[in-house]
Amino acid sequence: MILARADVKLPGLFSDNMVLQQGMRLPIWGWADDGEKVTVTFRGKKASATARNGKWMVKLPSQKAGGPDTLAVEGKNKIDVRNVVVGEVWICSGQSNMEFPLGRSFESEKDIATSANPNIHLFTAPQLKADAPVDDVKANWEKCDPNTVKNFSAVAYYFGRDLQKARGVPIGLIHTSWGGSPAEVWVREAVLAANPEYKHDILDSYAGQLKGYEAQRVNWEKEAEELKKEGKQPTGRKPSPPWKPAELYNGMIAPLIPYAIKGAIWYQGESNASRAWQYRTLFPDLIRNWRQDWGQGNFTFLAVELAPWDRNKKRSLEAITTAPGDSEWAELREAQLLSTKVLPKVGLAVITDVGDKDDIHPTKKEPVGARLALLARGISYGEKIEHSGPLYRSMQLKGDKIILRFDQVDGGLEARGGRLRGFAICGEDRKFVWANAEIDNGKVVVSSPQVDKPVAVRYGWADYPVVNLFNSAGLPASPFRTDDFEVTTAPRK
Repeated sequence: MILARADVKLPGLFSDNMVLQQGMRLPIWGWADDGEKVTVTFRGKKASATARNGKWMVKLPSQKAGGPDTLAVEGKNKIDVRNVVVGEVWICSGQSNMEFPLGRSFESEKDIATSANPNIHLFTAPQLKADAPVDDVKANWEKCDPNTVKNFSAVAYYFGRDLQKARGVPIGLIHTSWGGSPAEVWVREAVLAANPEYKHDILDSYAGQLKGYEAQRVNWEKEAEELKKEGKQPTGRKPSPPWKPAELYNGMIAPLIPYAIKGAIWYQGESNASRAWQYRTLFPDLIRNWRQDWGQGNFTFLAVELAPWDRNKKRSLEAITTAPGDSEWAELREAQLLSTKVLPKVGLAVITDVGDKDDIHPTKKEPVGARLALLARGISYGEKIEHSGPLYRSMQLKGDKIILRFDQVDGGLEARGGRLRGFAICGEDRKFVWANAEIDNGKVVVSSPQVDKPVAVRYGWADYPVVNLFNSAGLPASPFRTDDFEVTTAPRK
């Protein structure tokens, strides 16, 4: 009797053209027969492990940036992984604005034509929903060139391009996103189940949503069958199944762990806007979840603040700015900003100046990637640069005026394109009106003839904020509010 021997196998992450993270121990793993000894060799260093339950893992010593080199994996067979470089590896995740391809980005033709760079490598995780964590991702690394980058994430590419130029080392971008996905599908189920609020509002409500979907699907299919007999087509779309909590964590994050990374960039939140209050905890918990599971400590996590967008499409700018009001999107932006205050090494790229009033998918992605790269350089690499726009720090009441102080002013505040816009003020009645705002010695002084005794100020508090406060580094201020009034997405007491 001849026993079949299984070859040593590697996950898709370990393919030709891969990028390994510099400056930390490097997990390399795969599959082999139980008891088989597997040896990994890279740059003259060897590490060995014995397969247990069909799996093995070694950790290579920390490496310096450079390459290319060959990584050899040897058991009963030998695999050579070629053109391996060492540099900086970043996860790029979220929903449709991260998924948005470079080929559809604003004036990207020249950027695509000049994209060939041996020091930028791309990896795109296929979209996969899974009921339990999977252990492989069916894809491979590619060198960055006009053919490979065209359909790659525009935000991720611009981020990587700027970072590579600034740091002068190879950059690896692992793109793993899905349009329309809410945050909870990127979180491990046990994390959701451990929180009573998430268990009730997310896990338990999914069961009800699924039941409702099944009933709608049966009715739709029955109606479609009857129409087919009459030679007609259904007028409505077939119902779509609800998002299942944790399904994208299982299918598109779990198989990447514990690949050594520097950090993550994240563009998501649109699908959670109606639950912005919950996002105040859900988003930080997502970050904690990823950090815990990767086991690399508090790696840098950089998010993009929601772009301006008018949900009531085709309104005039005059209609949008008639009077201040409530906004779920403003509340979601506030939740995103709060994450930078409750967790270390979390940054937020503000893009109030590059939205599209009538499109949830603004095409100007280059400034988004550029601002994420500035954040990375400041937060992750400690460069002494201004990497953020102005951030509200404190307020002082002075007669009929409120004086606002800011951090991250880079030597001064500026009103781009005329007088300051986007500030609203209220008295004890909590009714906000548009305010006069002026820059005075690095502070902003806010007032209104309609409010004799002001108590609070809001800035950019709208789905589509019309704002123009910047610092001298050319970075926009984040929307904010000085009050703690009850907001629309908060649970009713």
